[in-house]
Amino acid sequence: MFYKLSGFTHRLTGSVLPAAYSQQSPRPSVPSESPAMMFATPTKLASESGASLEYMSANRVPDLQKLFQSPEGVPVHLKRGVPDRLLYRTTMALTLGGAVYCLVALYIAAQPKNK
Repeated sequence: MFYKLSGFTHRLTGSVLPAAYSQQSPRPSVPSESPAMMFATPTKLASESGASLEYMSANRVPDLQKLFQSPEGVPVHLKRGVPDRLLYRTTMALTLGGAVYCLVALYIAAQPKNK
């Protein structure tokens, strides 16, 4: 069975094959003229430009793989040195500080109010 949109009820109704594939809009399906260009210059593909792209840097993945997969006995989250240690310690301090603050807030909320 074929369906088409009813113009009266705006619901799908059963129909025969030719009616289901016929156009139901008063507008033509093919535009009469081509749309205006959005940009003044056409887009240039990366393969069209002869020079390498400036924003692409060297691939650092193999170097980082060597760094993180080396068996030094150091945890992975501390292998890059001082910045990793600083981030780790800051995160731990904020976590512990938040836990203490939560416990203090619970203690204060558990105390009865004096009138």
